[in-house]
Amino acid sequence: MSVYLDHNATTAPAPEAVAAMLHALEVAWANPSSTHEPGQQARRLLAEARSRVATFLGCQPSELVFTSGATEANHTAVHAALAATRGTGRQRLVLSSVEHPGLMALAARLEAEGVPVTRLPVDADGRVDLAAAREAIGADVALVSVMGANNETGVLMPVAELAELAHAAGARMHVDATQLAGKAALDFAALGADLMSVSAHKLHGPKGVGALVVRKGFALAPLLAGRQERHRRGGTENLPGIAGFAAACDRAAATLAADIERIAALRDRLEASCATLPGVQVYGRRVARVANTCCLRFGTLDAELVLGRLERADVVASSGAACAAGGTQPSHVLLAMGEPSAHARAALRFSLGRDSTDAHVQQALAAVHAAVAPLLQDAVAAACP
Repeated sequence: MSVYLDHNATTAPAPEAVAAMLHALEVAWANPSSTHEPGQQARRLLAEARSRVATFLGCQPSELVFTSGATEANHTAVHAALAATRGTGRQRLVLSSVEHPGLMALAARLEAEGVPVTRLPVDADGRVDLAAAREAIGADVALVSVMGANNETGVLMPVAELAELAHAAGARMHVDATQLAGKAALDFAALGADLMSVSAHKLHGPKGVGALVVRKGFALAPLLAGRQERHRRGGTENLPGIAGFAAACDRAAATLAADIERIAALRDRLEASCATLPGVQVYGRRVARVANTCCLRFGTLDAELVLGRLERADVVASSGAACAAGGTQPSHVLLAMGEPSAHARAALRFSLGRDSTDAHVQQALAAVHAAVAPLLQDAVAAACP
C-alpha cells in the first residue's frame, strides 16, 4: 500500500467532510440568496457553517468571506489593499522572497504594471530578515504579505513582528495561513493581521473552497462583484464545499493538540534516520516549524531521481522544486536561503498528516535506506580520487 507523505500539497477529505457535503447536496441544494423556504434552509446551513469555520479560525463570522481557495483569497487581499490606497502615494507591496509561487506570480504581474514591489530576504533558516523588513516598510507601503508557515520548509514566519512594523508605517498586513490551518493553533484575533487566507483542502476538507478573513472595519474591494458575502465576493456560494470545510474544521479542532505532538515525533524520527546517511541536510530544523514538514536533500542527488526511486517503493513525497521542460528547476525558497543551485535542485519534502502512522514512517525509511542510500554511496565513491 502506498505511503502518502505529501500532505502540504493536499489532504484526503475527512469522512465527516464528505458526509457534510452529501447532506448539503441532498437537503440544502437551493440558492441561499432565495427568499423561499428551500432557499432559507440553505441560508441557515450557510450561516451555521460560517460560524463553525470562524470559531476554528478565531475570527467573527462577519469577518469571514468564502472564496474558491487560498489563491483567490490571496489575490483579493492584495488587490483590495492596493485599491484602498489608490491615489494616496501608498502603493508599494512588500512580501517575502519565499512566498508561494502563486503570490510571487501576482507580484511579478503587478510589478510589470507599475506597482512597486519589495521582496524581503530571508536568513539561512528561511525566516524573514526583520532588520531588512524594518528598512523596507515605510510610508509608501500599502500591504505587507507573508505566509505564516513556508510550504516547502515548514518554517514559521515572524508574523507578529511584521504586523507591528506594517501598522507602525500605516500599512495593512496579510497572512497566507494556508500551511498553518490544521497544523498549528490559529487565532486571527490575536495574530495582528488585517487579512488572512486559508484553503479547505489543506486540512482534510474539499478542494475549491477557502476563505479570506477580513478584519472588521476594512472595506474590502471585491475581486468578483456581486451581492453575496456582504458584497465582498460575488457568485452563488459553494454550499456543499463550505459545509465540508466546516466539518473539516470541527474534526481538526477536536484532535489538533494531540495530532501536533504525535506528528512532530514521527517527523523527528524520519529526519533522524535520514540524517545518518552521508550528505543529508535537513532544512529549517534550527528554528520553529510546523510539526509535519521535513525538507531535506540527499547530497546533490536530483530530487526527481530520488522521488522516482521512492515512488517505485510505494512512498509518495514531493519536490521543493517545479518540473519544467529540460529538467528540474531549483527551489526558489532554498535559493533565497543562500543555497547553491545544485542543492536547491536536490531538495525534497516529506509532509506528514493526521493519518500518518509509525508504520508509514517505517516503510518510508526502509525505502530511503534501500533505494537512496546506494545512490549516495556511489556519489561519495565517485567524489573520492
